[in-house]
Amino acid sequence: MSRNYYDILGIAKNATQEEIKKAYRKQALKYHPDKNSGDQKASDTFKQVSESYEVLSDESKRKIYDQYGEEGVRSQGAPGGGGGQGFSSMEEALRTFMGAFGGGGGSFDNFFGNEGPQGHYAQQGANKKIQVTISFEEAAKGVQKEAAIMNDVTCSDCGGSGAASPSDIKHCTTCKGSGQLHQTRGFFSMTTTCPHCHGSGTVITKACTGCHGAGKLKKKQTVKIQIPAGIDSGMRLKMNGYGDSGENGGPPGDLYVYITVTPHEVFKRDGDDLIVELPISFSDAALGAKKDIPTLDTASYKLTIPEGSQSGKVLRVRSQGFPNVHGNARGDLLIYLKVETPVNLSSEQKKLLKEFSETETSQNSPQTKSFLDKLKSFF
Repeated sequence: MSRNYYDILGIAKNATQEEIKKAYRKQALKYHPDKNSGDQKASDTFKQVSESYEVLSDESKRKIYDQYGEEGVRSQGAPGGGGGQGFSSMEEALRTFMGAFGGGGGSFDNFFGNEGPQGHYAQQGANKKIQVTISFEEAAKGVQKEAAIMNDVTCSDCGGSGAASPSDIKHCTTCKGSGQLHQTRGFFSMTTTCPHCHGSGTVITKACTGCHGAGKLKKKQTVKIQIPAGIDSGMRLKMNGYGDSGENGGPPGDLYVYITVTPHEVFKRDGDDLIVELPISFSDAALGAKKDIPTLDTASYKLTIPEGSQSGKVLRVRSQGFPNVHGNARGDLLIYLKVETPVNLSSEQKKLLKEFSETETSQNSPQTKSFLDKLKSFF
C-alpha cells in the first residue's frame, strides 16, 4: 500500500523545509524506540517518519515523490517500501536533532568530546611504576638504587614510523588521508574513525623489519634511582622521561617509584621522630643511671636516666631522629623507659628486698598513695 509521506509527518504538501524539520523532530521524539521499549507499532511508525523525512528533506527526491509517488522514489534508490533508516539509539536520534538545528555531524562530535582523527596529535608515552624496598637505615641516610625496567622505546631503524622507508608511507585511500569517514543520513552527518588506517590518515605498504611496523620495541633498561634521606613507606618518587616513548613526536612518559621501608628490630618511626623502648632495671629507675643509647648515626648517645624514673616515662633527645625528606628540621629521638621487674631472685636478693619493703613509706610510692586516696573517695 502506498503511503503518504506528508500525512505521516502531519504537514501540508506545500510545507517549507523548516516546517518539515520541525515536524520530523516532533514525530521522531514521540515514536523513538528508546522511549517506546517493546512497542512494535511505535518502532514501525518511527521508521516511516524517518523514511518520509529523508525523501521530503531532499528537494530533488521530493519533486520525484510529488510527481510519481513512493514507487518513483523507490526506483531512484531512495528509501521506502519498508527499508527505512531507523536509529539504533537515543544518541543517534540526538545527532539528528542537532543536525536539524543546523549543527551538523562534525560539530556534534566535537560537542560530545570526540576529537576526530587519531594519530595526528603528539601524545605523551605511557607512565610506568615500580616498587623499591629499602632498609630502615637506608631510609634515614638516603641511598642510590638500581632497577631494571622494560619500556617501549622508539625503533631506531624507522624512527618510530613503522615503515621500511619514508616512501613506504602512503595516504589512506579509504579516507583520503583525513583519518575520518563521513556518513550522511537525511539532513545530518556522522563522522567516524577510518577503520582502515585507524585514524592516522596513512598506511604502511612495507613494514620496518626491526619493529615489524609497530614503530616501537620492548627494551630492558637499568635506571639509577636517587632516594633521598628521610623517605618513608608509601612515598613515591617521580622520574621524568623514564616511561614509554611518546606517539607522533610526543614526549616519553614518566616513571613512578613507590617506596617500601623494612621495619627495624630496635627503632620505630613516628613522622620524623625516632622511637626506642629502653628496658631498665628496678635499681636504675630508682637510683638513676647513665646508659649508652644507639642512634641512626655510628656514634651512640650517653643518656642520663634521672632517679625515681617511672615505667613509661619519655626522654627526648633533640635532633637525633629522622632527617626531613623535604629538608626541614630533623626529628627527635624519643626514649620510652620500660622498668623491668626482677625475676629469678636469689635468697640474698629476696632478703634485701624484704628488708627494703619494710622501710618503705607512702613517700616512696607517690603514685600508689594517690591511687589509694582516690579509691577511698568511693566509700
